[in-house]
Amino acid sequence: MIELKPVNEQVVALMGASSGIGRITALRFAERGAKVVVSARGEEGLRSLVEEIRAGGGEAVYVVADTTDFEQVEAVAARAVEEYGRLDTWVHLAGTAVFATFEETTPEEFRRVVDVTLMGQVYGAKAALPHIKREGRGALIHISSVEAKRSFPFHSAYGAAKHGIDGFLEAVRIELKHEGLTISVTQIMPSTINTPFFDKGRSKLGVKAVGMPPIYEPETVADVILYAAEHPERDLVAGGAAAALILNQRLSPRLLDAIFSTRAGFSPQMTREPMSESDPDNLYGPIGGHDTARNGFRAFKRSSYNWLQSHPTLRKGVFAGTVLGAATLTARAVGNALGNGR
Repeated sequence: MIELKPVNEQVVALMGASSGIGRITALRFAERGAKVVVSARGEEGLRSLVEEIRAGGGEAVYVVADTTDFEQVEAVAARAVEEYGRLDTWVHLAGTAVFATFEETTPEEFRRVVDVTLMGQVYGAKAALPHIKREGRGALIHISSVEAKRSFPFHSAYGAAKHGIDGFLEAVRIELKHEGLTISVTQIMPSTINTPFFDKGRSKLGVKAVGMPPIYEPETVADVILYAAEHPERDLVAGGAAAALILNQRLSPRLLDAIFSTRAGFSPQMTREPMSESDPDNLYGPIGGHDTARNGFRAFKRSSYNWLQSHPTLRKGVFAGTVLGAATLTARAVGNALGNGR
């Protein structure tokens, strides 16, 4: 049985922390008393994040790093040990995307999305594991997506990378178990989240992209991450809509193929905000002006499904009803989006 330390006794490293889910999660860890090491490619966002944490009485340092460079990722783990003496939890969130059909995605763009979004996660686990092993216990927490189980149109590279995370974590988890190591390996699969991710990705749609509705605030994922840091779960889903989609994919993938091949799979992912392929994006480097936790989308502030995840006794009794309700919510949101002409 794996027993993890309380958050207030942990040293936590977070990759992809300058904005979005990573930023709000780093703040939450620091508020709970963890010592935090944050990393991303953009120094400006990291500096402001560390200043915010320290202003609130927390402890934090930052390391600028590109997750496609293994030595830079190793330096993040090494800095945690150098600064705080150990590493207990590694949270990997960094990712990027090209919003385009597969035909319009170049081989170079596809490779870059995979390098950042999949290989970065691989490098993170490889960099963190030696330090966590030395402590005798700890957690690898990898943020993938609902697209680890079900890819969407316009997301061929992103979906491939997220599916890859699911596969490599399964192997790592089994190997660590075989060695008898008390290291938790958790995959967290969020629904669409209200973050600057869609401002920073490369769009070939002519407009700014958005994920499939419904949309949740980033705190929804941050709460799940903090839960995983203390509870050795295998897979966790952030947002009831993602849970419903994963269940439907398991039961009838052909039905979802039929649904997503209609306007329901395309129109809801396109906003009315113009965005050109030549606009700045973060595919090959950081861009400024988006170092915030949230975007401007309307989003649910909380998920009842996730509240149940953190209360296992209640979860067993009402799981089926919760998933059914989430499925209804998903269908209603897609219907509303289509009705609004998106």
